[in-house]
Amino acid sequence: MDNSQKASYQAGETKGQTQEKANTMKDKAGNVAQSTKETVQRAGQPIQQKAAGATGAVKNATGMNK
Repeated sequence: MDNSQKASYQAGETKGQTQEKANTMKDKAGNVAQSTKETVQRAGQPIQQKAAGATGAVKNATGMNK
């Protein structure tokens, strides 16, 4: 193998390693995004329940629930 072939091989190897690292980082970012989405959804549920309860209370108080 001459120097040109070695350089070409090393460049290809480096490119492959870079792509692998990029894919790993992309997967991690996707996992973080999904986790954040789930956390926000869980945090929003009690707020939605309280809002629904408040709406029901107003309807009951004003006689709109009958």
